[in-house]
Amino acid sequence: MAEAKRRALVTAPVRGPGLDTLQELAELVVDPWIDHDPLRIYDAEQLAQRVAEEEATVVVVEADRCAGPLFEQPLLAVASCRGDPNNVDVAAATAAGVPVLRAPARNADAVAELGVALLLAATRGVVGADKDVRAGEIYKNGTIPYQRYRAWQLAGRTAGLVGLGAVGRAMRWRLEGLGMRVVAYDPYAPDATHSLEELLAVADVVSLHAPVTEETAGMIGREQFAAMKDGVVFLNTARAQLHDTDALVDALSSGKVVAAGLDHFVGEHLPPDHPLTTFDRVVLTPHIGGATYDTEANHTATIADDLCRLLAGARPHNIVNPEVLDRRR
Repeated sequence: MAEAKRRALVTAPVRGPGLDTLQELAELVVDPWIDHDPLRIYDAEQLAQRVAEEEATVVVVEADRCAGPLFEQPLLAVASCRGDPNNVDVAAATAAGVPVLRAPARNADAVAELGVALLLAATRGVVGADKDVRAGEIYKNGTIPYQRYRAWQLAGRTAGLVGLGAVGRAMRWRLEGLGMRVVAYDPYAPDATHSLEELLAVADVVSLHAPVTEETAGMIGREQFAAMKDGVVFLNTARAQLHDTDALVDALSSGKVVAAGLDHFVGEHLPPDHPLTTFDRVVLTPHIGGATYDTEANHTATIADDLCRLLAGARPHNIVNPEVLDRRR
């Protein structure tokens, strides 16, 4: 008698060649959270109930909470399509002997591309110039656009990257391609040769790419803004918790920071009357750095590859709790 094909509940958006691999590994129930209106995010109890109903032994998630009752199910693996699987109670998974997989660097190129877009938009006045054209105000107040939108070019300037992980590295070669000198601070990257103080002293553009930890939360505050060069450009495509927003507003008001591009706000929300919205050279986007179809294809391929390895008895490349593998031997 043929062995019944394992079942996998997939609540993450999946696409690309990795999806074909997943279909070879298991009978799929694909129900992405992001395709629901309104958006649907399972809590741990809801996800456990859905897993039980589907009789799934593999779970692939992106936003759903994996904890408590989920690990009472007979699971072969839980895969979180995130670089940091912070939606998974890894300790509970480990206690239950369930391997947890992740998808590092899935959106590195996407976030770096948005970082470059914010940099160009903020320094070249792209948003304001677009508004002028749409409003028929190309010659606003008797001026010509060349007068209003003159700026320094990026080529020949120095960019300082705070954090040299996957996104920082993807940002580095793009900025170098624009003719910039790139320096970096990251105490965990041997090729990052500047201290934070050294970086702030020389960078014409400061771009944040660090994870939020006890060590990094609030790492750019009033003291750090004061240490930057006059007329610096500030970018944060990581998390708003890395910088002091009130200090940034003051630095913009004083002219210490001449332009900024931000892709994240605490609570995923910025009030429309927030002071940041009053600066012409500040470009604000609502956490869309990783919002590409390629990100979904990347995490699908990464998870599918590691599931292949795990189910074949090999060690996955991106397992969060490898100690559970030793117990299975």
